[in-house]
Amino acid sequence: MKNIVAAAAIASLAGLTACSVATPAPAGSSSTAAPTASTSAPSTASPSRSSSPSAAPQAGGVKGACETFNSLYAEYRTIRDDSSAYEDIYFAAQDAKESVSGNLVGLFTSLSVLALDHSSAVKKGAAPEQESKDAVRDAVFANAGECTAAGVTLHL
Repeated sequence: MKNIVAAAAIASLAGLTACSVATPAPAGSSSTAAPTASTSAPSTASPSRSSSPSAAPQAGGVKGACETFNSLYAEYRTIRDDSSAYEDIYFAAQDAKESVSGNLVGLFTSLSVLALDHSSAVKKGAAPEQESKDAVRDAVFANAGECTAAGVTLHL
């Protein structure tokens, strides 16, 4: 199970960096292998065991997606040293990611990577990597305008 979770985290992080919306990479960048890795990530985590509030964001469009992200992130922040609870957030974020498009995918991808990273870190008695935290922050900033226009303020 640890290998699957680690592989999914690495593939998701690679996919997240490939889908970054902050600044487009130059044409000659070395991130050409990342999209291939991100396409395999959802298949390793397709079974959902989420007990988290994973309302279908697509039903509410952008507003629903932004509200779902806020809800999942608030739940993530309340978890204390429970790797299973972090994995539940991962699964809920993966489910939500499948029902959105465009830049909103990055919100849920980054949250799922952070949740997996934190789950692994708890098992080792460590903290999640700063890169995972930064990815969530970057995704929030990249989607802040769209969510604000829909009447939702993203929270970190």
